[in-house]
Amino acid sequence: MSTFPDPIINCDFGNVYPPSDDTYLILDYFKYHINPFYFDGIRLSEIQKILDLGTGTGIIAIFFQLIKIKYQNFNPQIYASDILEEAIKCAEINQKINGIEHKLNFIHSNLFNSFPDSLKGSFNIIIFNPPYLPSSQLIKEEERKAIDYSWDGGVEGYETIINFLKNAISFLNLKKEHYVYCITSSRTNLKVLNKKIIKLGYKNEIIKEKHIFFEQLKLNRLKYNIY
Repeated sequence: MSTFPDPIINCDFGNVYPPSDDTYLILDYFKYHINPFYFDGIRLSEIQKILDLGTGTGIIAIFFQLIKIKYQNFNPQIYASDILEEAIKCAEINQKINGIEHKLNFIHSNLFNSFPDSLKGSFNIIIFNPPYLPSSQLIKEEERKAIDYSWDGGVEGYETIINFLKNAISFLNLKKEHYVYCITSSRTNLKVLNKKIIKLGYKNEIIKEKHIFFEQLKLNRLKYNIY
């Protein structure tokens, strides 16, 4: 049984994606794959920087920061980024609620667009719970809201994921063990997506799944194939 409790989360911002099934698919995996010695098979002491991209309420980044308190040999810098300023504000409030004020490093950015060059080649772990659903043809462009960033992954549903993976290569620490964790959905064409992932140079493994209503959510663990 996991000894890691969920962070306390307040989400009073209408445009911020609240913790949902996909969020807990990620959290539940890490609850059983982090121990006093290893982070999903990587030695805790080897992990220097973690990025939670599309942090939303900050729940995943906060979760890792709380684990740092539990395991003293786990001491990475934890970064949380989101395209919405509201999400950054929400996450800042939630880190305070969980007693870790000023511990996380926040970056307001559309994917990696506003990341400083100093962070290139530095992250051992990157987690991205992306917008992974196909764009709705029923929503007119002028009627779109900020919350739509949380689900609209492009016409096919995977365009944002591919754009993310293309740029993530520059920010991964390829000199050490590294992983990228990313959610995908059966509502997109996963065969085409996986072919594109392989073409980008990643090795991909589905490590956890969950069926909800009309779709199968999948947690992917990717590693860039240097050779």
